[in-house]
Amino acid sequence: MISKGRVWKFGHDVDTDVMAPWSSLTEPWEERRKVILHIRPEFAEQARPGDIIVAGRNWGCGSSREQAPENLKNLGIGAVVAESFGRIYFRNSVAIAFPNIVCLGVHDVFEEGDEMELDLSTARVRNLTCSTELQGQSYTAEMLNILEKGGLLNVLKERLLNKAGG
Repeated sequence: MISKGRVWKFGHDVDTDVMAPWSSLTEPWEERRKVILHIRPEFAEQARPGDIIVAGRNWGCGSSREQAPENLKNLGIGAVVAESFGRIYFRNSVAIAFPNIVCLGVHDVFEEGDEMELDLSTARVRNLTCSTELQGQSYTAEMLNILEKGGLLNVLKERLLNKAGG
């Protein structure tokens, strides 16, 4: 599970309210996507599928709003690599199969626009622009399984089918 993408760099304590403002939750996707990470007004318009977000400490702090990682995934963001994550945001991300890796030092090693290679199975993070490599915190085998199967609901459906003999 290797991803490559262009890096968008954000700071510390970016909360779920700027990833999915409450006022946008009932809007159609084309309106909702315009306000994703509105602290960087150009982000939603210029983000390309496979781009990777690098962030500081506490990415996804704040509310338990599951639309926060869902909006990033729907926008086509390939992953978020941060110094740390808000606990509920991280769990919501795994549940919807949106990769997020904890990697100490990542905020200092990457600049906006650098190219990243990310190996989700080993949590190896490489800056292809300046040939630097970091080791992130690996997912557990169960979390990797959820990512590979496309989310927690798919894993649960598979288990129920297996249990029912189908």
